[in-house]
Amino acid sequence: MLFLIVSFLAAFAVTLLMVKSSASHAHLSGDTDKDQPQKFHARVVPRIGGIGILVGVVCGGLIAVEKGSDDWQLLVALIGCSLVAFGAGLIEDFTKRVTPKQRLLATIAAAALAVWLADAIISRTGIPGVDSLLLVAGFPLALTLLAVAGVANSVNIIDGFNGLASMCVAIMLAALAYVAFQVGDYAIMNCALIGLGAVLGFFVLNYPLGLIFLGDGGAYFLGFWVAELGILLVHRNPEVSPVFPLLLCAYPIFETLFTMYRRRVIRGRPVGLPDATHLHSLIYRRLMRWAIGKRDAANLLRRNSMTSPYLWALCSMSVVPAVLWWDDGQSLSIWLLLFCVSYLAIYRAIVQFRTPRFLLRKADHWAVPVEEL
Repeated sequence: MLFLIVSFLAAFAVTLLMVKSSASHAHLSGDTDKDQPQKFHARVVPRIGGIGILVGVVCGGLIAVEKGSDDWQLLVALIGCSLVAFGAGLIEDFTKRVTPKQRLLATIAAAALAVWLADAIISRTGIPGVDSLLLVAGFPLALTLLAVAGVANSVNIIDGFNGLASMCVAIMLAALAYVAFQVGDYAIMNCALIGLGAVLGFFVLNYPLGLIFLGDGGAYFLGFWVAELGILLVHRNPEVSPVFPLLLCAYPIFETLFTMYRRRVIRGRPVGLPDATHLHSLIYRRLMRWAIGKRDAANLLRRNSMTSPYLWALCSMSVVPAVLWWDDGQSLSIWLLLFCVSYLAIYRAIVQFRTPRFLLRKADHWAVPVEEL
């Protein structure tokens, strides 16, 4: 727990410093483009929260090195590799000139480094037909690079509201730490706990007031971290089902795949063109009925913060069974199918204005301090 506490305190301190000094760097770090369809904030907010998370992970790593933790070299290698993905995202946060393709390529390069330095490669999938392809030279590497880049991008996709992506990642990291503990892989457990502490250190300043955003640097870093730990946990521990990390990340992965299908096949638009029809966007627009039409800062903040818990619950719908049946590939596959069906049913119900009444929220007594607005 020492690693978790140190990473939490370090991430919190650095993130708080960036919030307090935002007036001096908001012209560079601020999310000033509030008119895009996927934007739901009412003021300029720094989007460099990933810096605090990275510092938290590094500080936790330094304590692990000092304490002679199991396989601390693995932690150092992962941090070094993650800097490539994080760096591309952070440059985008400051310049707004790094394309999604360039960020994906940077994440692929980071994943390739992790294969070389940490032996983080997919060696089994539990998917009929795919495991036989892993015997083909180069296929495991290609699949690993695709998986890591896909998960990192998917975390960035769901980063739409205060606390949404960071809490989902925190839930996933807690699950990874638990399963790693169950199989006695304390190196992975420590890496997960360090990441968890850093995420929570950022979260308390991001939710509910949205004083700072995760940014592309933070999203790509967290996605890379979760993907690598999932791959390593399966690769190092034969008793862990390879379906476990897939179900663990089911929400962001399926959200991304469905977004690509919706944009390209249904609407005939480029998959990289932003829109406002993600599930989290629909929940914001159609379930937060109490504030429809109100555009003042206080109501925008309340709607924003009340949206994320719906998606935390959705994320937990895949994480909980993943934790309960982490060594049972058949059960995990069934739960994965149930999750995908449930996602589509929820999406369809909201689109068709058939949302169950108990999900519709009113906030007559909801109070959020707005002194910081």
